[in-house]
Amino acid sequence: MTFVALGDSLTQGVGDPVDGAWRGWAALLAAGLGTPQRPVEFHNLAVSGAQTCDVHARQTPRAVALRPDVVSVVVGVNDTLRRTFDIRAVAVRLDEVYGAVTADSAVLLTACMPDPGAMLGLPGALGRPLARRQRAVNAVVHALSERHGAVHLHAADEEWVADRALWSADRLHPGERGHRVFAARFHALLAAAGLAPGPAPAVEPELPPPAASASLLWLATAGTGWIARRCTDLLPQLLGLAVEEVRHQVRGTSGGLDVRDAHAAAVALAGLGTAERQVEAA
Repeated sequence: MTFVALGDSLTQGVGDPVDGAWRGWAALLAAGLGTPQRPVEFHNLAVSGAQTCDVHARQTPRAVALRPDVVSVVVGVNDTLRRTFDIRAVAVRLDEVYGAVTADSAVLLTACMPDPGAMLGLPGALGRPLARRQRAVNAVVHALSERHGAVHLHAADEEWVADRALWSADRLHPGERGHRVFAARFHALLAAAGLAPGPAPAVEPELPPPAASASLLWLATAGTGWIARRCTDLLPQLLGLAVEEVRHQVRGTSGGLDVRDAHAAAVALAGLGTAERQVEAA
């Protein structure tokens, strides 16, 4: 059996260090997909910072060449953190990625994710625009997962976000416990469908969770650079979105913003039936 994982830092394993490298949920899941008679050949193609355009243009051709039996595609959060966010382009890319990797009947794994604003604890006027973007991405992932017959994991629920014991010091990636829970939830779905004959991943971590000081250290070192890079790209637009948010709150028309973004996701999905589409891969 061949299992190929596509996506961004979540699937790369950031937050779950083992022997100087990232392990992550996909590697943990891989161990529970095979048997001694049919071991798993695991390939992790995920790259930190990847957006749907990267998965579409770079990771998918490599995955198809490996002829996987199981393939996971978990991506989209990084798209919401860019000023170039376009839900139509996200929908087109994911539709094509899902179609390509399942063309030879591979089992497709997908997941919807919590919005990064909630994870970072951003104030409402800044956080709500990001939440709408992530809801739009999740709506697209939900619909396309059904269309392509994917095994879909609902990982955007409030309980998952609220349990800080699941998250690493950076507040954006799961820690070891979080990666284990993510893998175990996928394994349960696959086992229910008769697709995971191996043992379920253990959910209890082998290492202690990071101390509170680790979060401060991350913010003072790597986190500063991470935030600076995201702010350079997104902050001017996000401030504009926050002003719009406050203006609608004052007028009592905030619900219109929800309707607008939900409509944009619906239009993006409806537009997938067109014969020709051009996708920016960079």
